[in-house]
Amino acid sequence: MRHGVIACSLLALSFTLTGCDSSNSPQSGISAEDARWSNATANQLREAIGRRAAHGLDRMRFGVPEGDGDQNALTEAALRYAAALARGASDPAKLNDIYSIPRPDPDLKAGLAEALAKGKVDDWLSGLAPQEDTYKALSKAYLALRTQQTDTAGAIPDVGKPIEPGSSDARIPAIARQLVASDYLASAATDGESYSPAMVKAVRRMQADYGIKPDGVIGSEALEILNLSDADRARTIAVAMERMRWLERKPPATRIDVNLASARLAYWRDGKLADTRKVVVGKPDTETPQLGSPIYRLVANPTWTVPRSIQNKEIAGKGAAYLRRNNMAWKDGWIVQQPGPKNSLGLVKFDMQNEHQIYLHDTPAKELFGEVQRQRSHGCVRVEDALGFAAMLAKDEGITAEWEKARATGKESFVSLPRPIPVRLIYQTVLFDEKGEPVIRADPYGWNDRVSAALGFAPSEGHRLRPSNADVGP
Repeated sequence: MRHGVIACSLLALSFTLTGCDSSNSPQSGISAEDARWSNATANQLREAIGRRAAHGLDRMRFGVPEGDGDQNALTEAALRYAAALARGASDPAKLNDIYSIPRPDPDLKAGLAEALAKGKVDDWLSGLAPQEDTYKALSKAYLALRTQQTDTAGAIPDVGKPIEPGSSDARIPAIARQLVASDYLASAATDGESYSPAMVKAVRRMQADYGIKPDGVIGSEALEILNLSDADRARTIAVAMERMRWLERKPPATRIDVNLASARLAYWRDGKLADTRKVVVGKPDTETPQLGSPIYRLVANPTWTVPRSIQNKEIAGKGAAYLRRNNMAWKDGWIVQQPGPKNSLGLVKFDMQNEHQIYLHDTPAKELFGEVQRQRSHGCVRVEDALGFAAMLAKDEGITAEWEKARATGKESFVSLPRPIPVRLIYQTVLFDEKGEPVIRADPYGWNDRVSAALGFAPSEGHRLRPSNADVGP
């Protein structure tokens, strides 16, 4: 299956240099009577746009004219800036091959007309961006980084001397903190400046994930992965704010959000976070797309019809013995894997309504949940303890008896949900630690570059996550 294309406070949310994307630059359409700018409201607009760095938009220009004489130009500038705040300065559907997550769609023309009539353009603009504490924390962090940037050097200096296992180095505490932030190390507590065996193991795992020789030696390449300059951090935080602006301000109270970048799931029930757990998502060359797609039924003991792409690339040429060993058989020209604990979908599938054959499911490859970078599948989302999660959903939806009966058959059986549960497959590389501080995580698909370029940033340099040898499952 080839698909084209936060710990977890931010996860629980759910995550050009010369002007805006034209698709986000609505024509005014406001009557002359409604759109009369005064000197005061024109100054409010200029001052609001002058504070755009609070939203990571300081590299963009919105074309505000001087004075209040050019009424049309003022209106156009106001609508461009309002659109950037209300739904993003870029269009995710143009930056990605697939993007179907619901976006905000406020009536900006009517909003501006009302703001002009009341003389409150500044208040109107300030209410368009996300109002969550997490967005405000990102804004605060971005402004601080923007103020203190002096160069592109990282916080961990590369002095040219590699750190060997068992040695001591003054940089060890800073390296440990970043390993914890990246989930490679459980605790940042260190024995002074000693490069401990636990840290060596963490560094080796990181090196393997990024295609570097896993020797545990912290040289220039390892530091490049661990080290982020102030400019790198600022860019990533600006992208995180933009991605938040893409999302609905009032998402469904009951929903499932999957952060593809951190490979974690958050289940919201009636506005409260009910559960979080690890998932496995698409590897870098078969990325899981950013979708808004509801779960409408649970499938007990699912069969798996192998997609042509996997069939042709990974099963072609294998004989009847392979098919028997994997409980597969030909049916109507397709290879179908029969139900059972070794089925690639495991014992439960969470069926979703979309045209991309993307869904959540169980897996027999439980060991993958122990990986730090869990971008390992062919595009679908594998859920940790999927049977436990299915039981939770069934209980919450009042269908436990039906679900247990379906499981007991041992055959593929379908249990419809009383109401579909919205799922959002989002991508967010800034998480928050226990203190509420933003933590920069890996950009496994390299998707941040597209967004940062649209915001006027230069592309980032550095290592990318290496595509793994995923199993045959979806």
